[in-house]
Amino acid sequence: MQQSESVQPGKENGVMTRLRDYLLLIKFSLTTMVVFSAVISYLLAPKIVEYDWAMILLLFLAGMLVTGSANTINQVVEKDTDALMKRTASRPIASGRMSVTEGWAFAVISGLLGVFLLWYFFNGLSAGLAAFSLFLYAFIYTPLKKVNSISVLVGAFPGGLPCLIGFAAGNNTIFYGEHGWRDLGGWALFAIQFFWQFPHFWAIAWLSHKDYEAAGFRLLPSEKGPTKYSAIQSIIYSVFLIPVGLTPYFTGITGWVSLLIILVCNLLMVALSVRLYMKMEKSAARGVMFGSYLYLMIVFFALVADKI
Repeated sequence: MQQSESVQPGKENGVMTRLRDYLLLIKFSLTTMVVFSAVISYLLAPKIVEYDWAMILLLFLAGMLVTGSANTINQVVEKDTDALMKRTASRPIASGRMSVTEGWAFAVISGLLGVFLLWYFFNGLSAGLAAFSLFLYAFIYTPLKKVNSISVLVGAFPGGLPCLIGFAAGNNTIFYGEHGWRDLGGWALFAIQFFWQFPHFWAIAWLSHKDYEAAGFRLLPSEKGPTKYSAIQSIIYSVFLIPVGLTPYFTGITGWVSLLIILVCNLLMVALSVRLYMKMEKSAARGVMFGSYLYLMIVFFALVADKI
């Protein structure tokens, strides 16, 4: 009895360590944020008139599987460069705690299962968009990161597609149809998340520039790294968010209350980017990064609360 009690904690620790490794593998926090946008977009679809929590949980699970698969492939492909960077060296594949074969097996199984769940419980449109997003992120954006900073533009497409996937899952269309302009609301949500990514990601790249540079990644707009030019680009894309933020109102999926909230949030994003340009400090870049996280949560919650 004493012997089994002494072994059990070790087994528990082993299971917990493995679980933590898989959470790191799928980038749990990032994946949750991505799936959050898909679920919100699903709830904003005109055909969703009441909340079916079983379907919401199924969409959440499918989104976690597809996004987790993309992030796993990213870590398999970038295992050598991850090992060179402080913030990623402890990832399971980069550190050698998990084999490449296990990573690929998990990515394939989770990706196929996630797409299947979308097809079976929702519709083929959402499943097809999810499969396309997975391919674009894992096999186009990921290798392009070492080639040119245009990878950020390419990566913004799969980054924005969860909104379109969620909307399609709830509406079964993303084109003009029986609900008129409201059926195009998914594109409005996609556009918000698409343009939001530029100041958000460039702030992260600003803070981690030395790590990225050492690993051979070219992610900032300027080849010279954190410069005034990079800060100006953040301002430009933050300004683009202002008219884009109006589109949910003009497509008719939300009302004027969320319109005002989004306008204020957009102006604050511009102000944070201008502050980065003026200060040219990591603290200002950190402000853009954290501000962008808050921006997305506030904007999406406002849209759901103000749905027409």
